[in-house]
Amino acid sequence: MSTGNIRTRIAPSPTGEFHIGSLRTLLYNFAWAKKNNGQFLIRVEDTDRTRFVEGAMNRMLEVVKEYGLDWDEGPIKGGEFAPYIQSERLNIYQEYIDKLLVSKHAYYCFCTSARLTSLREEYAKENRKFKYDRHCLNLSEHEINQRIQNGEPFTIRMKMPEDEVVTFNDLILGEISFSTNEIDDQVLMKSDGFPTYHFAVVVDDHLMKITHVLRGPEWLTSTPKHILLYKFFGFEAPHFGHIPNLKFLGSNKKMSKRDGNTAAVDYLKDGYLPEAILNHLMFLGWNPGTEKEIYSLNEFINDFSLEKIHSTDLVTFNFDKLNWFNTEYLKKLTDEEFLGKLKYWSDRFNMPCLISDLEKNYSQEQVLSIIRLSKERLVNFSEFDKNIDYYLNNPSQDALSLGKYSNNPREILEFFYESMSSIEDFSFNQLDTYLHVIVKENNYSMKEYFMTLRISITGESITPPIIDIISILGKEETLNRIKTSIDCL
Repeated sequence: MSTGNIRTRIAPSPTGEFHIGSLRTLLYNFAWAKKNNGQFLIRVEDTDRTRFVEGAMNRMLEVVKEYGLDWDEGPIKGGEFAPYIQSERLNIYQEYIDKLLVSKHAYYCFCTSARLTSLREEYAKENRKFKYDRHCLNLSEHEINQRIQNGEPFTIRMKMPEDEVVTFNDLILGEISFSTNEIDDQVLMKSDGFPTYHFAVVVDDHLMKITHVLRGPEWLTSTPKHILLYKFFGFEAPHFGHIPNLKFLGSNKKMSKRDGNTAAVDYLKDGYLPEAILNHLMFLGWNPGTEKEIYSLNEFINDFSLEKIHSTDLVTFNFDKLNWFNTEYLKKLTDEEFLGKLKYWSDRFNMPCLISDLEKNYSQEQVLSIIRLSKERLVNFSEFDKNIDYYLNNPSQDALSLGKYSNNPREILEFFYESMSSIEDFSFNQLDTYLHVIVKENNYSMKEYFMTLRISITGESITPPIIDIISILGKEETLNRIKTSIDCL
């Protein structure tokens, strides 16, 4: 296939939520097309009607958009080769299956499910890989027509040539060969009149002028079937590249729902920024060969190359690394940007969030100050509430926690209560200067005194600087909390 006009695609099935691994595959196909000033397509492969989930296609398209990605042709947008939903292309598939029947590269099969199940069981007992026994290969035209007229259900199978070797140069893995004697006579058209993936994908990729197919290694053994179909039709095959699947840390197999979240939307729901997730996905199978780790989408497109994709089956999706990426992206947000994205996340996913309570109890300037103090300590938006709860609620106190850093917590808290009672200007600069000076003048331990104050005010031993917090809480609230702590000692 000519590489003059690069055209890539992703062809998901609407059988559930869009997989995070599919998003990574989409990202690579998208980047390769855009790097070469080509086109990226989305085609919906909805021919498996037994697993079809209503609404899954629209949710998939929505989540792709939420990740900041787009497509040049496909559902909603249309394009020169519409329709881009396979269930709307059945007449096209019928035309091409007829061509294979005429050329004897395909044949009718009337075998029942019961017979095929029995045959598989026989192969399993003998520990052999299943391969259809061609029971229906030599049916006469008259018998075929008669059985069709009698209403017998049938499939149409591909006739695999014997004693041939199919060789192709994988863009990632290099030269690969398969013997046709090891390949089954694949079903191309199911009894419900819908094509199988193996047939429709070849017809559609040809008609839609796809030049490059980047997909997971589970499709590697299907590639010789597809190449043969291209040959039978007289089509030029696209370039194939099989990229690694994702696995969770500690696993040795492809991502599974049993091991963690696999839906791309779930990561957004958990409060991760789409840019951070994409940045992590960029490195799951590809590496620029430099120390650079933070990539915008445009930077990734510019640096992306097929030569730097890993030639392995599995790469690790590491939550620690994702968390690192997300914290880096959160830090880069202005306070106003953070507030806007936090509120969007809360509204979009109907997630409980204390931001509305903060806005009711504090000025906009104070809310932005709280965000400034908190955002660098967050991994994602879902952690926001637990990091700012003490701005809205008095912490629960007990003598044990208050005495964690001192044997005389009462003395310390009474010192701060008396000292702060006389301060009129409760601004940060005034508090910071005054409190540090009087603690130092009395030769008190900074850690002992300020950590005890921190626990009294917030109930936590790890927070942003305590003077920042009490300047936001204000004089009355601060003194009330210190008094409450003293009363429990």
